[in-house]
Amino acid sequence: MSGEGRDSSTGTRVVLRPLATPLPLGFLALSLATTMFSALQLGWIDPDQGRVVAYTALFAAAPLQLLAAVFGFLTRDPVAATGMGILAGTWAVAGLTTLTSPPGATSQGLGVLLCVAGTAMLVPAAAAVSSKIAPAVVMALTGTRFVVTGVYEVTASAPWKTAAGWVGVALAVFAVYTALALELEGAREKTVLPLGRRGPGRIAMAGDGALDAADLAREAGVRPQL
Repeated sequence: MSGEGRDSSTGTRVVLRPLATPLPLGFLALSLATTMFSALQLGWIDPDQGRVVAYTALFAAAPLQLLAAVFGFLTRDPVAATGMGILAGTWAVAGLTTLTSPPGATSQGLGVLLCVAGTAMLVPAAAAVSSKIAPAVVMALTGTRFVVTGVYEVTASAPWKTAAGWVGVALAVFAVYTALALELEGAREKTVLPLGRRGPGRIAMAGDGALDAADLAREAGVRPQL
């Protein structure tokens, strides 16, 4: 009971989230890097243009995805934070290796790293499946892109190079779509392009679902004592 005799068991829950989702920024940065590497792998640009590809990874994709990772932690979004953090580090290494290697050269060390990074991307992808399908697909495609490229770097096989390029193109298209869907959803406060929201993701957008005070008390950042 409150001080005025009213029952305080039912109250108003106000949730403030002043930070926007970092996924659109991270996915658009991903599209920049994967498109440039695909253009190089598919022969759309000359091998001596690899330095431009490296600059894109080092000075565009990696910093933007690092920023997205930081804001992922601030918004308590472990999928965004983990996925973008892995991407930032991987693109930085890939860019630096490409910049310091002769045009058209492969690197077995980079190949191993890409295979491991691709496997690591399956962790946030698996976590995202329970709430939003589209971001999960982007991260799973990213993992596939890294693994296929890693196999090419280790084997220097032309078919693997071509496959890596086309997987990268597919990844760029789907990353741009998902970023656009998230941006439109944030701007219009409703679903415009389907993201495959389900479970907690659907509840977060629809605003329905039970509000249990006992569950709220166990939320991260809620102190049991002052």
